[in-house]
Amino acid sequence: MTPGFVERDYPMSRLTTVGTGGPARFFARPGTIDELAELLAWVDEQGLETAMVGLGSNMLAADEGFDGVVVKLVRDLARVERDPEGLRCGGGAGLAVVVKRAEQFALAGVEFCCAIPGTVGGAVRMNAGAYGGEMKDVLGEALLVSAGGRRVGGPAELEMRYRGSNLGAGEVVAEATFRLEPGDPVQIRELVRSMQDRRRLAQPQKVRTFGSVWQNPSPELTAGRLLEQCELKGYEVGGARISPVHANFIENTGAATSADVIALMVEARRRARERFGVVLHHEVQMVGPVSLPDD
Repeated sequence: MTPGFVERDYPMSRLTTVGTGGPARFFARPGTIDELAELLAWVDEQGLETAMVGLGSNMLAADEGFDGVVVKLVRDLARVERDPEGLRCGGGAGLAVVVKRAEQFALAGVEFCCAIPGTVGGAVRMNAGAYGGEMKDVLGEALLVSAGGRRVGGPAELEMRYRGSNLGAGEVVAEATFRLEPGDPVQIRELVRSMQDRRRLAQPQKVRTFGSVWQNPSPELTAGRLLEQCELKGYEVGGARISPVHANFIENTGAATSADVIALMVEARRRARERFGVVLHHEVQMVGPVSLPDD
């Protein structure tokens, strides 16, 4: 039987920050670990694909839609609480909320998360980072739920590395604990404000994007700098354009399709390879029948 918290034919354009994509066959919002386990068992029984959506960043959905289940964690699975080691967070908790709670509890260590537009679960899965910090630096342990059961692991067990981990496609981060240190709330607030100011100056604001498109080829040559040297700032296809502010962002100027975005990514990868001999690897998660031709 289909769980009661599952909807049908939900438009993914309403779930993604870039605002493109067709309908998902199913959309589920589990609010407890038991509901999540029930959902994943049903998904496995039905032989369906799953895609996690947090705040909708880092996701590009196919224009044709997704013949599977899109999952968004809510209620208990999006909470943020004080923990003896720091904070205990649901996988669906927004990182902005995590930073705010840490500041309220005078806990230092997650300030860098203010620059990451996502949720705890997605950040753990990809070992998200910014301004010199990464999730593996602060993660105590994470509880992962799948159709096959549950497992708990820290950075070593999850093999967290630059923008990656060993989490399987069917595993969902239900909750995570962060090991944080006591800090001065004024200093924490000032550091967060400084990082937010830097982000506002360096990245596009008040436009629809899915966040950074490409992994940095190296610390010395970032994807943004590389693509800027490829003269791609402001380059447009249909309703999408490479940001004139930061070349590692793609903007929806109003009526973009995912196909427009893919066309920009293909051109960016082509120029990077031809000019610098660098093969760019995308950070964005592809959902449904959408991909780069040479992936």
